[in-house]
Amino acid sequence: MTKEDMINHMAETSGITKKQAAKALEAFMDEVTTQLKKDSKVSFTGFGTFTVSHRKARTGRNPQTGATINIPATKVPVFKAGKRLKEAIKK
Repeated sequence: MTKEDMINHMAETSGITKKQAAKALEAFMDEVTTQLKKDSKVSFTGFGTFTVSHRKARTGRNPQTGATINIPATKVPVFKAGKRLKEAIKK
């Protein structure tokens, strides 16, 4: 499903225009991004939780040359599915 598909689905199921659905989806994505930038978690009971994981700096190897490289520390977004979502997918 693409973003456009989601906008169309939201508009059809909620009885709003595509423009309103697009605005609502953008607002949702912007706020999740804002909260994750602040290292806050965003939780939807039964659906899942968005969090930020902190990866430590480490050393690795370039597979082509075998040279050792330094991989810097980074933050990555993580989504953990909730119980209701997991159960819905199993069916």
